Amino acid sequence: MSNTAEIQCPRSISEEDRARAQIYQLLGVLLVDPPSSELLKGLASLQGDETPLGSACKNLAALAERTNPYDAEREFNNLFVGLGRGELLPYASYYLTGFLNEKPLAELRTDLMTRGIKSRSDVKEPEDHIGTLCEIMAGIITGEFPCDSGLPSQKAFFDAHLAKWAALFFTDLEEAQSAIFYAPVGSLGRAFMAVEADAFAIQ
Repeated sequence: MSNTAEIQCPRSISEEDRARAQIYQLLGVLLVDPPSSELLKGLASLQGDETPLGSACKNLAALAERTNPYDAEREFNNLFVGLGRGELLPYASYYLTGFLNEKPLAELRTDLMTRGIKSRSDVKEPEDHIGTLCEIMAGIITGEFPCDSGLPSQKAFFDAHLAKWAALFFTDLEEAQSAIFYAPVGSLGRAFMAVEADAFAIQ
């Protein structure tokens, strides 16, 4: 996937679902790779209201406007790569068990196989990486994959693979020592996970 937050919708979806998919896609892109200059320029034009989600968008826009790709890449590496490991380990297995490549990853792989979602050959990270999970959610919403893309299917994936740990990860990102540009990314993710959890709770 290129360093962009644009989405393609193989099926007709509502504007609300398109917006949800765009946020998932944006989070996925930002968490898998450092942002390009093009993406930073696009993020600088984000607008928002006074809700937690809107405030996070405005803060992200302000940081994007004064962040260059070199600094963003250095921050990304400090957070997620580092010498040996970054400040954060953005994997479901780690957050849920304290170790990498554990049962949450195995359960995810089984679910992906059942849904007909194939891992990308160019991605070396385990599939339970938060960025990958966000990209998968975007794909389920837009109908990119052969599996059912309705709300029950979305809810099942969210509940199984994101609900138990994603908000905690985004809070950690928001408060991470190395996070400057990525602090509002954490705020955006945390606020969005709360919105999604509340919406799915009434399904």
